[in-house]
Amino acid sequence: MIGTQPMCTQLKGLSQGQVRLCQLFTDHMPSVGRGAQLGILECQHQFANRRWNCSTIEGDSSVFGPVLNIASREAAFTHAVSSAGVIHSVSRSCREGELSKCGCSKASRPKDMARDWIWGGCGDNIEYGYRFAKYFVDTRERDKNHRRGSRELGRMLMNLHNNEAGLRAVHNYAMVACKCHGVSGSCSLRTCWQQLPTFRDVGKRLKERYDGAVEVKFNKRGTKLIRRNKKFNKPTPEDLVYFEESPDYCNANPETGSRGTVGRECSKTSSGMDGCNLLCCGRGYNTFKRKVVERCKCKFKWCCYVECQTCERIEDVYICK
Repeated sequence: MIGTQPMCTQLKGLSQGQVRLCQLFTDHMPSVGRGAQLGILECQHQFANRRWNCSTIEGDSSVFGPVLNIASREAAFTHAVSSAGVIHSVSRSCREGELSKCGCSKASRPKDMARDWIWGGCGDNIEYGYRFAKYFVDTRERDKNHRRGSRELGRMLMNLHNNEAGLRAVHNYAMVACKCHGVSGSCSLRTCWQQLPTFRDVGKRLKERYDGAVEVKFNKRGTKLIRRNKKFNKPTPEDLVYFEESPDYCNANPETGSRGTVGRECSKTSSGMDGCNLLCCGRGYNTFKRKVVERCKCKFKWCCYVECQTCERIEDVYICK
């Protein structure tokens, strides 16, 4: 355990409380790291065609840079998807036998499962993944005390809420996976177990929560966050919340972490956020020609391989000014 201390203190981005957890759960840290990377990649996939495309800042311990300093929808999403990545990765690592503190899932048999099906196998341990991920990601927020009504307290409460939303986007959507048994694949008998949702589905779910995020403010006592506009529904634990407007992502601004959209590729025909009109913020775009080399005219050859030709084509590319 003594040998792990230098490794934990040298990891960038960990709070003091997380460093202590690292020293106690050393074998969990590779899973935490994989989960963080999973969250980053999914964020970049979901926002690939948006003005803010979840770009990372090299050498910045927060990964996403100054954009996280603003209590915006984007900060809400990054906290949620990062938490989701940790629970997803740790839950799978339990099943794979990589962690000393957990193993296969001990979840109860679903009540609606067919009586003659067997509930067994080795399922993803989402229950343990939830407990550990919540403890780990929330520790950063609980390391310090803040006075009532302060922006720091508001941000802490916002982060805790969005962390929980990310955890629930995984925990509440566990699936049942089954394997068939029987003569000649008759599937007369099945063995079933608990399985994580795909992380792509988790990302889609959180992206929907981002689009419907709820703006919040302090209550009169300055102790908790409530919805700013009573015309909207109260935020549930699965909703994302924010209390500051997003910055202008059209132009580069080091203070806000915006890289702008100059040089971004856009779609000339789309009317959505990936369209040149919206993505380029009205500045217009330049058109270029690009040669694309790809496999084509593929044929199956007996036995057993696929033979393809190489084709070239020229396509138009539109780049924001």
